[in-house]
Amino acid sequence: MPAGPKGQKRPADVIGNAVRVMRIATGEEADDVQDHGAKAAKILGAKGGKKRVANMTPERRAEVAREAAKARWRKTSDA
Repeated sequence: MPAGPKGQKRPADVIGNAVRVMRIATGEEADDVQDHGAKAAKILGAKGGKKRVANMTPERRAEVAREAAKARWRKTSDA
Protein backbone atom coordinates (compact mmCIF):
# COMPACT_ATOMS: atom_id res chain seq x y z
CA MET A 1 0.00 0.00 0.00
CA PRO A 2 1.45 3.43 -0.88
CA ALA A 3 1.84 6.09 1.75
CA GLY A 4 0.00 9.39 1.64
CA PRO A 5 1.64 12.80 2.04
CA LYS A 6 1.57 12.52 5.83
CA GLY A 7 2.65 8.87 5.94
CA GLN A 8 -0.82 7.34 6.25
CA LYS A 9 -1.56 4.10 4.45
CA ARG A 10 -4.00 4.28 1.55
CA PRO A 11 -5.14 1.93 -1.23
CA ALA A 12 -3.28 2.09 -4.55
CA ASP A 13 -6.38 1.87 -6.77
CA VAL A 14 -9.26 4.33 -7.15
CA ILE A 15 -12.03 1.89 -6.18
CA GLY A 16 -10.16 0.77 -3.06
CA ASN A 17 -9.68 4.38 -2.07
CA ALA A 18 -13.39 5.11 -2.64
CA VAL A 19 -14.32 2.18 -0.42
CA ARG A 20 -11.96 3.48 2.29
CA VAL A 21 -13.50 6.96 2.11
CA MET A 22 -16.99 5.45 2.36
CA ARG A 23 -15.97 3.41 5.42
CA ILE A 24 -14.51 6.49 7.09
CA ALA A 25 -17.67 8.49 6.31
CA THR A 26 -19.95 5.80 7.76
CA GLY A 27 -17.76 5.31 10.84
CA GLU A 28 -16.73 1.72 10.06
CA GLU A 29 -13.07 2.73 9.92
CA ALA A 30 -11.14 5.38 11.84
CA ASP A 31 -9.49 8.22 9.98
CA ASP A 32 -5.95 8.32 11.35
CA VAL A 33 -4.74 11.74 10.18
CA GLN A 34 -2.01 13.18 12.38
CA ASP A 35 -1.25 16.87 12.83
CA HIS A 36 2.50 17.48 13.16
CA GLY A 37 2.83 20.91 14.74
CA ALA A 38 0.77 22.94 12.29
CA LYS A 39 -1.08 24.52 15.22
CA ALA A 40 2.13 25.98 16.64
CA ALA A 41 3.06 27.40 13.23
CA LYS A 42 -0.34 29.07 12.94
CA ILE A 43 0.03 30.66 16.37
CA LEU A 44 3.51 31.96 15.62
CA GLY A 45 2.42 33.22 12.20
CA ALA A 46 -0.47 35.13 13.72
CA LYS A 47 1.83 36.73 16.28
CA GLY A 48 4.24 37.81 13.54
CA GLY A 49 1.45 39.34 11.48
CA LYS A 50 0.10 41.31 14.44
CA LYS A 51 3.58 42.56 15.30
CA ARG A 52 4.17 43.63 11.67
CA VAL A 53 0.90 45.59 11.59
CA ALA A 54 1.68 47.26 14.93
CA ASN A 55 5.01 48.50 13.56
CA MET A 56 3.57 49.89 10.29
CA THR A 57 2.35 53.42 9.81
CA PRO A 58 -1.23 53.89 8.63
CA GLU A 59 0.08 55.11 5.25
CA ARG A 60 2.19 51.97 4.76
CA ARG A 61 -0.76 49.73 5.74
CA ALA A 62 -2.92 51.47 3.14
CA GLU A 63 -0.20 51.02 0.51
CA VAL A 64 0.13 47.30 1.28
CA ALA A 65 -3.65 46.91 1.14
CA ARG A 66 -3.79 48.64 -2.27
CA GLU A 67 -1.04 46.37 -3.64
CA ALA A 68 -2.84 43.29 -2.33
CA ALA A 69 -6.13 44.38 -3.88
CA LYS A 70 -4.42 44.98 -7.24
CA ALA A 71 -2.85 41.51 -7.07
CA ARG A 72 -6.23 39.90 -6.31
CA TRP A 73 -7.93 41.71 -9.20
CA ARG A 74 -5.04 40.79 -11.54
CA LYS A 75 -5.44 37.14 -10.57
CA THR A 76 -9.20 37.08 -11.29
CA SER A 77 -9.00 39.00 -14.56
CA ASP A 78 -6.29 36.69 -15.98
CA ALA A 79 -8.39 33.56 -15.52
